[in-house]
Amino acid sequence: MPYSQFTTIGKVKTAFGLTVLEGDRFFPEIPPLTPSSVLLGSLAESLPIVSTSGSEKARSEGIIYPVLLEVRRLLERRTSLFSGESFDIDESVGLNGQCDFLITRSTEILEIEAPVVVLIAAKKTDLKTGIGQCLAGMVAAQRFNEAANNQISTIYGCVSNGLQWQFLKLNGKNASIDLTVYALSPVDRILGFLAWMAELG
Repeated sequence: MPYSQFTTIGKVKTAFGLTVLEGDRFFPEIPPLTPSSVLLGSLAESLPIVSTSGSEKARSEGIIYPVLLEVRRLLERRTSLFSGESFDIDESVGLNGQCDFLITRSTEILEIEAPVVVLIAAKKTDLKTGIGQCLAGMVAAQRFNEAANNQISTIYGCVSNGLQWQFLKLNGKNASIDLTVYALSPVDRILGFLAWMAELG
């Protein structure tokens, strides 16, 4: 059963014994990060095309991926970004299949290496439908890190349709969902959140 089978939060809670806390922002005060002219130009081109009727693939490629590349640039390529990679951790419990995006604290770009710190699920419109899938991927990242004896205690996640971003956190069996849905604009705020999760969270 691949990650996409976890269509609800309840399915993930039952499968992995998670306690889910729905609440307010769990981020500390994080300064925004100034986007490059490259990102701003890319978004100016893509937003009018994908924001009205763009497919999930178009939103992923036209908005989300350029934003994540910008985060990697801002972090001076100390992290790696993977898009659409197979992340098969434990097929017997449904932790297998492709993840939309993974960020690792590694400079290796040919293969996913621990630690995986952020998992992003892309959706066409309704963010809620991606939360269960994202949480399942975060559980997989947690197990991946543990198998590599990595001591990172918290995995972060995000569900986005490009224009809207919602953030999640997993520590042990406790999952937190920030009920605030953040707009892409101003993108400097989203960049700050993502960079903090990737490097400092």
